[in-house]
Amino acid sequence: MLVLSIETSCDETAAAVVRDGRTILSSVVSSQVLIHAEYGGVVPEIASRKHLEMISPVISQALRDAGIVMADIEGVAVTRGPGLSGALLVGFSAAKAIAAARKVPFVGVHHIEGHLLAAFLEQPLEFPFLALVVSGGHTHLYHVEGIGRYTTLGRTIDDAAGEAYDKSAKIMGMAYPGGALIDKLSLSGNPAAVALPRPLMHDGTLRFSFSGLKTAVLQHVAKHPLTVPSQELNDLCASFQQAVCDVLAFKTEAALKQTGARRLVVAGGVACNSGLRRRMAQLCDKMQINLSIPAPSLCGDNAAMLAVPGDYYLSNGLASPDSLDVTATWDMDSIKELLP
Repeated sequence: MLVLSIETSCDETAAAVVRDGRTILSSVVSSQVLIHAEYGGVVPEIASRKHLEMISPVISQALRDAGIVMADIEGVAVTRGPGLSGALLVGFSAAKAIAAARKVPFVGVHHIEGHLLAAFLEQPLEFPFLALVVSGGHTHLYHVEGIGRYTTLGRTIDDAAGEAYDKSAKIMGMAYPGGALIDKLSLSGNPAAVALPRPLMHDGTLRFSFSGLKTAVLQHVAKHPLTVPSQELNDLCASFQQAVCDVLAFKTEAALKQTGARRLVVAGGVACNSGLRRRMAQLCDKMQINLSIPAPSLCGDNAAMLAVPGDYYLSNGLASPDSLDVTATWDMDSIKELLP
């Protein structure tokens, strides 16, 4: 099956063509980072307007790159949620229109479901496995028994890890988005230079919390003003990254022991972070666990990842009804209720 997949949940307009849910024929992503950097974060109305401008060119480019025409498409997968409602509507409306015009089925896919299955685009995986999804809006641990069969083991109770990265970077005087810059500067810093908290690390649960860490960074900067660039900034970045990785690794290890899972998948935008990738590799080496982390191009928001679950649902007759609408919030655990 040739699936056209579309992603517009936040500030990337993306489209891809994927064969049989495994082989990427094309993947196009148009980023709005430079536009939103002026405002220090994503502005929903601006994001929606930019999606309207870019959705057709991005889809056309994905078809050209794949060497096909619209008539070749056999199904359409699109992000239904969670995300910014206005942004979601742009991609969702385009997907439904294409499916109706071509008389092919379409399916609305959970954004995070795409992230945690993106690794299938690079290698075959066996179920069950544990998945850590870390992004700007999510820090979740899932037990994955199959496509559509997910159990949430733990989640953040406040800021997600990616959100904490970007907000802390802003506190340190860096431009948005600053998460990648913290990662870069941390390589030249001392991770033990600044004493920062590890919120909820030893609370006996699989919950996450990063708002306290962000506040600790704010208090440190208030007492010790930074200059950019400086060694003090590098040290703070390294200390912050170490704290985040300590919490993520500790909770993930606990979840692996709790579930008995022998494979770990790490996904989401923060999975691009070099410190986190190294830390998870060390953890899995210690526990003799198989680790899968997609290439950075598949960690950030993209449309190709949606085709993995999309192809499965469409191939099994689980297309979405024409009446389906987007949803800004959507619990992953509820997806299994839609399966036969």
